[in-house]
Amino acid sequence: MIFNITANNQQIKAKKGETILSALTRNGIHVPTLCYMPELNPTGACRICAVEVEGKNNLVPACSHPVEEWMVILTHSPKVINARKTIVELLLASHPDDCLYCERNQNCELQSLASELNIRERKLPRKEISGKIDKSSPGIVKDKTKCILCGRCVRMCEEIIGVSTFDFIDKGSETITGTSFNKPLNVSNCVFCGQCTLVCPTGALYEKSEIEEVQRAIHNPEIYPVAQVSPATAASFAQMLGIKSYMDALGIVNSALLKCGFNKVFDTSFANDIVSIEIAEEIIQKQTQENPLPLFSSCCPAWIKYSIAMHGELSGQISPVNSPQQILGKLIKSSFAESEKLKAGKIFHVEIVSCPSKKAEAKSENVLPNGASTTDAVLTIREFIKLIRINGIDLNLCYPIPSHSPYGTRSSAGILHDVSGGLSEAVARVIHFKFTGKELKDSDIQRSRNLKLRKEFRLKVKNRTYTFIAVSTFIELEKVLTEIKEGRKDISFIEVMACPSGCINGGGNPINRVDSVLKNKIKMIYDSDDKEGLKLPLKNPSIIQLYDNYLSKLSAEARAKVIMPDRS
Repeated sequence: MIFNITANNQQIKAKKGETILSALTRNGIHVPTLCYMPELNPTGACRICAVEVEGKNNLVPACSHPVEEWMVILTHSPKVINARKTIVELLLASHPDDCLYCERNQNCELQSLASELNIRERKLPRKEISGKIDKSSPGIVKDKTKCILCGRCVRMCEEIIGVSTFDFIDKGSETITGTSFNKPLNVSNCVFCGQCTLVCPTGALYEKSEIEEVQRAIHNPEIYPVAQVSPATAASFAQMLGIKSYMDALGIVNSALLKCGFNKVFDTSFANDIVSIEIAEEIIQKQTQENPLPLFSSCCPAWIKYSIAMHGELSGQISPVNSPQQILGKLIKSSFAESEKLKAGKIFHVEIVSCPSKKAEAKSENVLPNGASTTDAVLTIREFIKLIRINGIDLNLCYPIPSHSPYGTRSSAGILHDVSGGLSEAVARVIHFKFTGKELKDSDIQRSRNLKLRKEFRLKVKNRTYTFIAVSTFIELEKVLTEIKEGRKDISFIEVMACPSGCINGGGNPINRVDSVLKNKIKMIYDSDDKEGLKLPLKNPSIIQLYDNYLSKLSAEARAKVIMPDRS
């Protein structure tokens, strides 16, 4: 049912059952919020969204109050503005005055709201919140002095991801957000996915920066810096720059990295092809067993940490294949180093990714037999943008440059990996080709391309049926595990990603929570796969050459050290 209401002396359309905020937003009327998360039920905790409704004595929270046909609403009346100013002034009374040095300067919702409300002086007594900055985590920094108790991190971690690292601690004016027993992040159950950093409105949570180490390396003449770029990075830059071609966006990222001082830039999708081939072989071998247990993916380090903490019983079912970033890092420090006559220790390898948990992975699985580190630094997309600015690079003057050989060619299946379900689709293509010698064209698999947090499809080939399930967030994973415990036995492969929709929505992306941005990035990935000719990892000439000329000549032990992780 659609009816009219009055908002700011204008007639607008509203739908029965929706909130005031929803109706106002849809009609182009902006009402500020601090605690509201569109994907979750509203709490009305911050009261910043309060509006004046005729006939009501008190202001009404727009995010949680249902719209009614008789309503006459004022969103920016003097009464409303004064209430919002009071709330913001109370928040600022206990907030640090270090905006100039803050991680979120000029990108802080509290700062923007203070400016919007024309708050230019402190009117309330200062109440300083003491506490050390928690830098114990390899990927995330927590500064409780900047927390405004909006609860977004609590809700994101518990209600969307399914980990519940954060909660409210103490009561009244002593309330803070923290981990269990208020312990440091490194001893908590945090999986370092970084989704909390995307929803935090201030600088209370952000990624641990490695920009300084990278800067020192690229300006050190004794060091040979190389980088690898993930598909999510290219897609994010395409969205930022308004570029419609995935390849052009990747080329501009490559160009920017070379201008920063890197010698070579490789494509992580090359290693994605390796992962697809290796996991396909594992699934085929497992399917020959009687009552085979499902194989779980191993690409997401947040999932690996979660599995160790919560599901140790699954350790034998998780694929031993390393993540693409670590595989490519090992190849760079071994095969590439040998071909270029470089010492592995002289190469400074940097991953450009969308995920802070890759920082933890790099530190936990990081030493090669020759003593060199697999990965020397990991930059999130947000950090990479800062690196570009530090080095004075104008992206408008960066012209597309292809990724470098020998790790620059990939199949279009390789770029699918950063979207939930993409790894499963790539693996299905490999399995189908191994049995039939033909490339897969299956509309059922194509129909699994959606924004759902759980995707499922079946591949029927040579009298066998392979069932693939892809889940993003651990809440969805737990539902699948419950099905298995209740007797489901037809699942061949379970692809697990911590972040909703996968790495394309990783916690290291630019802070922009507009749904259309995510949808456009995912669409770009799928469109690129549809348009490109090389769709099968097994037909990638660079992959064929790597297997024939390098991996096949290694001993079984040496080959395993390249492909498999060393979690000792």
